[in-house]
Amino acid sequence: MTRYFPGILAMAAIVVASNILVQHQLGNWLTWGAISYPIAFLVTDVMNRVYGAAAARRVVLSGFVIGVACSLVAAGAGATTLRIALASGLAFLTAQLLDVTIFNRLRDGSWWRAPLASTLVGSATDTLIFFSIAFAGGLSFISPSDDVSWANESLPLLGIGPQAPLWVSLAAADWLVKLAQAILALVPYRVIVNNLLSKTQEI
Repeated sequence: MTRYFPGILAMAAIVVASNILVQHQLGNWLTWGAISYPIAFLVTDVMNRVYGAAAARRVVLSGFVIGVACSLVAAGAGATTLRIALASGLAFLTAQLLDVTIFNRLRDGSWWRAPLASTLVGSATDTLIFFSIAFAGGLSFISPSDDVSWANESLPLLGIGPQAPLWVSLAAADWLVKLAQAILALVPYRVIVNNLLSKTQEI
């Protein structure tokens, strides 16, 4: 179990950091959380390839519990909101477990197929669940005290499309970043997996 600790700690750190960073915009359509969160899929896929689906699920669940606990503490301290913590937890758990399932079904194909497909589907699911629960005006009953009026300001989608709430543009831009990172992450994925597999074979 100790060999999974780096993955568990990475998951927890990513969840906590992203819950805080998602509240800070980066340019017009992104938040800093869009940069940090996709790393979670890299961690899950590495654990899945090296240690198997069962180990990957343990890392996801352990990281989820630690991350959400820390996020709730952060919400109590005012560093994040309860609504964001809940949205993050549900989105994280659903998307990561979906990632594990898809990866495992495709693991015998080309080395890049499983991590790319599982990350694309998982990240799309994560984006949809997180942004709708965290910012949609129609779901304000989840935590009435959380002010999300800023995220529901009507603006052209990504500055060029039809009118839509700001959070929809944030979600669209977020997924585009995840798409790019899913492709770029294939390089560190390949390097890390090869390194870990060589070490496990030496033991």
